[in-house]
Amino acid sequence: TEEVTKVMAEVGWEVGVELAKEKGPAPIMDEEFIITADMLAKRPEMKADGIKLGAKVKGKVLMGLYSKYMQQFPEALRKEIAKNGVRFTHHSSIAPTGTISLSLANNASNGIEPSFAHHYARNVIREGKKSKEKVDVFSYELLAYRELVNSSAMPFSDKPEEQLPDYFLDSSTIQAKAHVDIQAAAQKWIDSSISKTINVPTDYDFEDFKNIYLYAYDKGLKGCTTFRFNPEAFQGVLVTEKDLENTTYKFTLEDGTVIEAKGNEEIEYDGEIHSAANLYDAMKEGYYGKF
Repeated sequence: TEEVTKVMAEVGWEVGVELAKEKGPAPIMDEEFIITADMLAKRPEMKADGIKLGAKVKGKVLMGLYSKYMQQFPEALRKEIAKNGVRFTHHSSIAPTGTISLSLANNASNGIEPSFAHHYARNVIREGKKSKEKVDVFSYELLAYRELVNSSAMPFSDKPEEQLPDYFLDSSTIQAKAHVDIQAAAQKWIDSSISKTINVPTDYDFEDFKNIYLYAYDKGLKGCTTFRFNPEAFQGVLVTEKDLENTTYKFTLEDGTVIEAKGNEEIEYDGEIHSAANLYDAMKEGYYGKF
């Protein structure tokens, strides 16, 4: 992971320099900045290079020679940046890519995220529908495995002929520390934002949960995001079929009917079919019938 992001960043900055030569650099590259005592204290190498307090130095020089991030790149590239500038000021970021992957790539890649699950439900807002619609989603690797190996394969199946091999991992089967480690490896070469989600079980121990953030701090992460399925608070956009099946919802409808059902059970109410989880969520959060 670290090597991949390194190559992407290095090639990207090289292209940025070439674009600056062709079209001109980003305006801030030619802007002059007055050197302060704080800057000299944080970058003693500036003083060693003869830069004095109050001197005016162009942005491209500060970036190419004195940025801590840029100092990990080859010296030749940094000198090119200091001389010519770059067409842009930032190159790399890694967003939470679940929606992008699903929308544009048939769930093929999640960046530094593992697949959320190989079969899960995505709660989608449909105009005119009174609650969110539960839509089944399958990972790209499961679809490929079905196409090439076993057409009846299904996660969590009790039937031996439908069970997936052990190497089918997802966000729930990867340890929290491994999530942190992969972000730490990637972000060394990411100059802008980076994000991923650490999924933890509903019954996750609080001390273990706290230690995720302490470990993330020790690894120097820019940020750390966790998700714990808690149906009493918020169901979430993505929900595994297993979580829905293991969660019982109990609530009272407007006509006084008391409903008790598993999250993945379908309920006919008010002229529509709803999943129990989505109907419960819509009524609890007050958005029922408002889409």
